[in-house]
Amino acid sequence: MRRLARRRGKIAQSNRRGCPKCAARKAKADKKARRQVDKAAREKPSKKPAAQAEAAPAPVVTPAPVGKKAAKALRKADKQTAKAIKKGEYGAVTPGNAKKIIGIAKIVGPVLAPFALRAASSVRASYDRSRARKLGVPVADLGSFTGHGAALHARIAGDSDALRDLRKQATDEQRGTAETYAEQAEARLAQLTSAVRAAERMPAQRRRSAHRAVDQELGRLESELLTRFGVPTA
Repeated sequence: MRRLARRRGKIAQSNRRGCPKCAARKAKADKKARRQVDKAAREKPSKKPAAQAEAAPAPVVTPAPVGKKAAKALRKADKQTAKAIKKGEYGAVTPGNAKKIIGIAKIVGPVLAPFALRAASSVRASYDRSRARKLGVPVADLGSFTGHGAALHARIAGDSDALRDLRKQATDEQRGTAETYAEQAEARLAQLTSAVRAAERMPAQRRRSAHRAVDQELGRLESELLTRFGVPTA
């Protein structure tokens, strides 16, 4: 009887605790079931409806920089640009930018200097030819005609050359008359040259008035020269 009572007590106690083997099997089965559910969820992801898939905008794919150094350099450049924009210095010359520009100029300058000099010489030569053609003088004599009255000085020089030609081309019968006219015209041209030089130091309005007067006088003298060369001016 005592043995039977002890056995019954052990059975009741085991029933209160639960069977350890049964609990282990149950935990193992639950764990297996959870693994199967997780595997099924990975293999069959949830699909969105077709309407939502069509409405969703396509993601913008931007090329990623190659390597960590390139990405770091891009981030640093972006930060510097944002900082310059915030300070209002973006696109402006600052002491930092000036130092960079000077450094680049020291490296690139010696390489580009010959090309720059060649280009400047070409532009200067083209400008001199255009100016000499406009004044009617050779390019070699361009340095003699400067200032505001350069065109008038060039006309006076041309008229002087024409007077010398008139003396050379005059016949024996016309030589005396040609000499007298040439001397008077040369004296008048000397006076006009002095007037143009004096007008260089005048105010702009007075200088223009003086230049107009000299221009009219040169026009009259040139008409006389053409008439003596046998060219009608009317």
